[in-house]
Parts: sequence; C-alpha cells; structure tokens
Amino acid sequence: MPNQPEMSPATKELLKKVRMMVPPMLEKFHKGMLGRVAVIGGSENYTGAPYFSAMASARLGADLSHVICTPPAANVIKTYSPNLMVHPIMRESPSHSTPSTLASPVIAMLAHLHSLVIGPGLGRDDLMQDTVAEVISAARDKKIPLVLDADALWLIQRRPELVKGYKECVLTPNVVEFGRLAQAVGLDTKGDTGKEGCKALADALGGVMVVRKGGVDWISDGSDDWTVVGDGEGGRKRSGGQGDTLTGSIGTLLAWRNMYLEGAWETEGGMGRQETLMLAAFGGSAITRECSRLAFSKKGRSLQASDLTDEVPVAFETLIGEKEESKL
Repeated sequence: MPNQPEMSPATKELLKKVRMMVPPMLEKFHKGMLGRVAVIGGSENYTGAPYFSAMASARLGADLSHVICTPPAANVIKTYSPNLMVHPIMRESPSHSTPSTLASPVIAMLAHLHSLVIGPGLGRDDLMQDTVAEVISAARDKKIPLVLDADALWLIQRRPELVKGYKECVLTPNVVEFGRLAQAVGLDTKGDTGKEGCKALADALGGVMVVRKGGVDWISDGSDDWTVVGDGEGGRKRSGGQGDTLTGSIGTLLAWRNMYLEGAWETEGGMGRQETLMLAAFGGSAITRECSRLAFSKKGRSLQASDLTDEVPVAFETLIGEKEESKL
C-alpha cells in the first residue's frame, strides 16, 4: 500500500471545505439528484478521452454520466462500459447538417444536466467546433456550469468572447494551452504560467476559473481571494489522458455544488458561488493528483490513463471521505 499523501495545512483546510459540498446519501434523494453530468467530445480518431472523463465523473459519484459524440465514436465507447449513456449526436465534416441543427438536441438536454464538460476527444473539425460554440452560448444563457479542456480550449483561443465574463466556467489548460490562451487575449505573461500568470489570464477572461495544470496546479478567478494552489504529490508518469480524470471530477463536484447552493440538505459553511466554484476546481485537482500518485505507486512507468480511473473512489475516500450521516 502507498503511504498516505503529504498535505500542507492550507490544502487540508481547503479539502475540509470541499467536503462540505459533498451531499450525504439520503433516502429522500432520487435518481439523478447526486449528479447529472455530460461530456461533449469523442470523434472518429479520439474515443478514449470522453470515456475517461465520463467514467471519472461516474466513479466519483455522479448518478448519471453522459457522453455526446459522433456515431463512429459512440459505437466504440459503448463497448468500453455499459455504465455510460452515449448519444451519437455530433457530426464531423463533411455533413449536410448545420451547427444549429446538431446543437439543438444537445441544447434540449441542458435542462436535465447539472454540469457540462466540453473538449475531451473533440478534435478541431470546423463543424464540431461550430456546434460546440452554439452549445456553449446556450449553456451560458441557461447558467449551466462548464468545464472546458483540450480542443474546446482551441475554440476559446479563437473566440474568447464565448466564455469571457462567464463565472460558471472552468478552463483547464496545460502550459502550452495556457500560453495560447494568453496570446489570444493579448496578455503578456512574460513566460509566467504560475500564480501571477494564472491570475492575469483569469482576469483577462472576465473572472472565469482557470486551472493551470503542471508540476503544481494553479487555480484562480483573477482575484486574490480565490487563487489557490493544488500541490498534491501526483505521479511522475505523464501519459496522455490524465487530464480527463480532472475534467470529469470537476464536473461531478460542480453538480454537487449545485445541490449545496440550492440547500438540498442541511448544509454548512455558508459558502457562495465563487468560493464553491474554486473549491470544485481545487477538489478536482486534488483528486486527480492523488489518483496519479496512487496509480504510479502501483504501475510506475507503465501507468496509463485507465489506471487513474480505478483510483478515483480511493482518492475520494483518502482526501475527502463520506459525511457521517451518509453512512447511516
């Protein structure tokens, strides 16, 4: 068994607050109340990323986890797991369908979702990108929390106005994606991708929550109050797909945040929207880094993204754990 993770006092305090957002499993809750999360992504060449994101969401505790993808991707993803609901709605070029036509059934689903993850396995096809742009605009109108990663960030660097000023949005760029976003908004970070650079990008985007992934994860909405660092140990293998565990975990935490803010149980802490958005991002970072640490301790340099998926419930129990009343 790996040793227990080392944590700074600040991290311990933040995790205590994350725990306040975790709903107890009460008899009065019905199917779907503990999280309805959808992942938009998955194209002909990319089927693993949306699966890893949706499975992280499910393994963390979301009741219902959806994948919205292209038909070729759907056929493959359905063979990975029967636990996911897979919707073959998206289309790549060439297609007779328009972005508005394709976006329409996705937009119709928004009323039944707590959060939306966009980007894993999306690709840069123009029709896919334009369809997602319409969904982002509709989700923003309906105030659906968003997590954007991978090629959704490619879209945002070309059209930052889609998310600028939307304070229900989390972006999860790696260092390269961070640099492209900074350049897109005319920001000269002078190579600073750490705390100050992260704050500057979040501020330039009007207060969206930025999770700059790296050796440590800097998390900020541009303000001093909600700028924190995810400094868990993590593993030392940088295989592709680990960021998908992050997006799915944040998606579920955003769903639980929704329940917390609505007072679905006897909550504590009196935390507001921006603090809980930061905590969802921080909690996702902490869980992902712990998954990486646990998986690396077992698999070493052979570690793959699927190994993190298996560790999601273990990382949750280690870092956060169940509320006492949820065990009754």
